[in-house]
Amino acid sequence: MSRIRAFTMPKWGIEMTEGTVAEWMVKEGDSFTRGQTLCLIETAKITNEVEAEYDATVRRIMVTGGTEAAPVGALLAVFDEGAHSDDEIDAFIAGFTPAEGGVAQGASKAKVAEPVGAIAGTPERMRGPIETNRPISPEALRLAEEESVDIAAIEGSGRNGRITHQDVVKAMRGPASPVLKGVLALPEDDAKVFASPLARRIAALHGIVLTGVAGTGPRGRISKADVLALVPAPANSDTLAPPAFVAGANQPEIVPFDRIRKVVAQRLTQAKQEIPHFYLRLSARADALLDLRGSANLVLGCKASVNDWVVKACAMALVRHPEVNVQVHGTDTYRFPHADIAIAVAGPKGLVTPVVRQADRMRIDQLAAETRRLIDKAQGKGLGMEDMEGGTFSVSNLGMFGVENFDAIINPPQGAILAVGAAQRQPVETAAGGVAFETRIALTLSVDHRAIDGAAGAQFLQTLKTLIEEPQGLFA
Repeated sequence: MSRIRAFTMPKWGIEMTEGTVAEWMVKEGDSFTRGQTLCLIETAKITNEVEAEYDATVRRIMVTGGTEAAPVGALLAVFDEGAHSDDEIDAFIAGFTPAEGGVAQGASKAKVAEPVGAIAGTPERMRGPIETNRPISPEALRLAEEESVDIAAIEGSGRNGRITHQDVVKAMRGPASPVLKGVLALPEDDAKVFASPLARRIAALHGIVLTGVAGTGPRGRISKADVLALVPAPANSDTLAPPAFVAGANQPEIVPFDRIRKVVAQRLTQAKQEIPHFYLRLSARADALLDLRGSANLVLGCKASVNDWVVKACAMALVRHPEVNVQVHGTDTYRFPHADIAIAVAGPKGLVTPVVRQADRMRIDQLAAETRRLIDKAQGKGLGMEDMEGGTFSVSNLGMFGVENFDAIINPPQGAILAVGAAQRQPVETAAGGVAFETRIALTLSVDHRAIDGAAGAQFLQTLKTLIEEPQGLFA
């Protein structure tokens, strides 16, 4: 349906009374699609990106970016889903009534007082705007207003109880009555017969009257076996054929990329397309490292993880092999004297890579404390650009999830990334010809072949393996 839309100042939280449009990402005449960022809105507490929830065209921008604050519900812009004339847009603006409240989560809620038929495509059955403080998506609100649906009784299925378009559609259908396909109504006399529920259902499926059937169950109860004995066997079959399976609708949940996920997707796509990756794999014996870790944590009073020790080993190996401790900028290779190692962390909104600066110069307890600080900031949404900029090498560890080995994508402009798998007990042949068990960690080095040759990468891995298998060298 073609409509003119009002884009108003949203309301985030009960304390918000006004906001400021910091910047518009679209301009008058631009067409946008659902999920595209429209503008940045600043409040006293946050700056939010507002994304479009439908496809339309910007016809008027009423409040320019960087101006004074506008109250909640104020008209910020007018969007057009169709091809309305300038006169219709002007009439819409003249008849606009500011809303009280707003819709949370960045959605805009149009509060329009308009005469019937004044706007092209508006159905005559549309009633006045619904006034509510409950979180509801614009599409759901529009449908509820057009179909006169009472949203007070609707329990929202979205995040934080937000009412979705699907919730309103479900409310319009009314409560569903369960129907058992193929089950016949029982004769009134059969309802009085002493039989098990399963026996009754099988009898109804096959049209068998239970009155007069002799039950073999306790106290003469008619059982499943009694009814099946009366069911005629199907042709060429000794068993009762099961009912045909009918697949229902498999509707997806559409989850648009957030800002961080979009940036990660763009960078990884670019890296995989433009960087000529090659991979080097080996495993290292970790028993000595695990023993040393336990003792060192007690002596130093820290809680260094296995990943902290691997990061420390990588840092020392990178200093010994500066040809791997590089960044690639165009046709230039930057080599660094110290190792700034980015660690892959799963944050609330996706993968982030905070950087441990000059990890080669840190003691293991200092490195563990810095890693813990960065992980806490990442999981609390507190990372700044200063925490993630730079980096000369990356470490991605999925061993804690039981992943045996994997290939990581290089994080540009860095020249390499190490993928660390799970520590596993494996049988090995002893010098005497017997069998013993040892703990091994799988390591995979992804390398940018433009700047790092295979031999350089292999030498780095050999040094790293030696430091892990003989961890006393990490204190040198």
